[in-house]
Amino acid sequence: MKSFAEIQVLKFPESQLQKDVLAVEEPLEIRLGFYAQSKFTHKAISITMRTPDHDFELAAGFLFTEGILQNSSQIFEIKHCGKIGEGFTNTVRVDLQKDVKFDFKRLERHFYTSSSCGVCGKSSIEALQTGVKRIESNLQIKSDLIHQLPDILRESQTVFNETGGLHASALFDENGNLDIVREDVGRHNALDKVIGAKFLANQTPLSDKILLVSGRASFELVQKALMAQIPILAAVGSPSSLAVELAKEFGMTLIGFVRDNRFNIYSGEESVI
Repeated sequence: MKSFAEIQVLKFPESQLQKDVLAVEEPLEIRLGFYAQSKFTHKAISITMRTPDHDFELAAGFLFTEGILQNSSQIFEIKHCGKIGEGFTNTVRVDLQKDVKFDFKRLERHFYTSSSCGVCGKSSIEALQTGVKRIESNLQIKSDLIHQLPDILRESQTVFNETGGLHASALFDENGNLDIVREDVGRHNALDKVIGAKFLANQTPLSDKILLVSGRASFELVQKALMAQIPILAAVGSPSSLAVELAKEFGMTLIGFVRDNRFNIYSGEESVI
């Protein structure tokens, strides 16, 4: 699966046909396989527009941050499904262990996500009521280190450097060492890929990590970070009012406008030295 595509475009003012590179955007259907009354069944729970790559991480991260799964041992296997050549790579099925029980009410809602909106607020708020705990972490970060994070992230955005059209999420340790970075046309997908990778590696909660996102900090991103117990979230762009409210309520440090050697702290200033 390729994350970018080459096309011919007419560029001005040269008025010449030249090669351009675009980020790929394709639908991904996430299906959940489970046992109901001793019978195996599966159903679609989400369709999201994403950049192909790290689909298993995206699916696992979505199920975890939406509160459907709590640990990776609940998963029997993750696989692409469907007929090869007929959207085979655009459907992922997460099959659960036979004895796994979960909240069926979460599956009664119709999830629909796009590259811009994320899961609807109602779904996210319900997930918070049952899955989120207040952040308990002594992690601190030096202010001069915060200024360096966007440059480190940009150097690691391989697809963005080709296309200029992707969001990114990255985890750092307290010393500014890059742990993991993922890219996607959807900011919430990029974060689900990051959290999903850690979830599948049995490395959650992420209470010793700093999260940097390349765009703005929305309610959905704060909610997903809280599900993974990430104590510090920094964004190159601005946070929304609801994101700030949520961060304050659950004890998260939220930093915005991390660019041009400046930033604003919206909550949890005690974590910044």
